[in-house]
Amino acid sequence: MIVCIAEKPSVARDIADVLGAREKKDGYIEGNGYQVTWTFGHLCTLKEPHEYTPNWKSWSLGSLPMIPPRFGIKLISNPTYERQFHTIENLMQHADMIINCGDAGQEGELIQRWVMQKAGARCPVKRL
Repeated sequence: MIVCIAEKPSVARDIADVLGAREKKDGYIEGNGYQVTWTFGHLCTLKEPHEYTPNWKSWSLGSLPMIPPRFGIKLISNPTYERQFHTIENLMQHADMIINCGDAGQEGELIQRWVMQKAGARCPVKRL
């Protein structure tokens, strides 16, 4: 199955219509070999400093710069976002290919890349 991930539900509906995917499911639309899903803009964000080390919960000039060995991402704490993320994660774990249908530009790319990274996507990714 090919998973297409759009940045918003309205774009996902348009893509699904073009692809002939008509069966509405919980958090995605399926049909014709495609599963078309969406984010609501940002579902993920960078971790807060204290999530890397408790020493960064409060800071002083002496603790700057705060640069973790590797930046981490987390889900934004919102029940709707979390539910949609878990739908996306499940689709991606079973996908043969993912098509990133995020908005053009750096922000659109970042939104989808963070979701794919957090979901542990391992299949080939193409960009619309």
